Amino acid sequence: MNITIFGGAQPQAGSEAYEEARLLGSLLAQKGHTVITGGYMGTMEAISRGANEAGGHVIGVTCIDIENWRGSKLNQWVKEEIRKQTLIERLHVLTSHCDAAMALSGGAGTLTEISLMWNLMVIESLPRKRLILIGDGWKNTLNSFFNSFESYTTAHHRELLYFAGDVKEAVKLLE
Repeated sequence: MNITIFGGAQPQAGSEAYEEARLLGSLLAQKGHTVITGGYMGTMEAISRGANEAGGHVIGVTCIDIENWRGSKLNQWVKEEIRKQTLIERLHVLTSHCDAAMALSGGAGTLTEISLMWNLMVIESLPRKRLILIGDGWKNTLNSFFNSFESYTTAHHRELLYFAGDVKEAVKLLE
């Protein structure tokens, strides 16, 4: 399967978050999955590195808007680049070219990616696929959201999200 991974750009090599992402990339590649990331640094680099080192195929989805804003460059572990002009075009590829998606810890960008993919599935603009959110941070955040806005998030909408405590559990949820 093609698995998109969302996550923050901040983790540095050697950090716990980086090594967790690297392990996830490796586990997915060992199962024969292709990983799709945003193609830059942090979590995206770690996933790409782990998958590449395990012999997997790595697709990086980049965009000129981000490169102009941040000066980012494609990470060395990506085997295939899909390059777009805008962030919106990039998000479309990340959400629509996968069979499932996972989200590690991240900030506003990761939250946007989760929310966009979830909403596209809610309105049936995107076929239903597993959207697996990894770690207590996402579970706590979304449970708070569900409790605060209960009448806006039906049980059917909530069932579109899967929660995993760690990367090993997330990989098991693909089966």
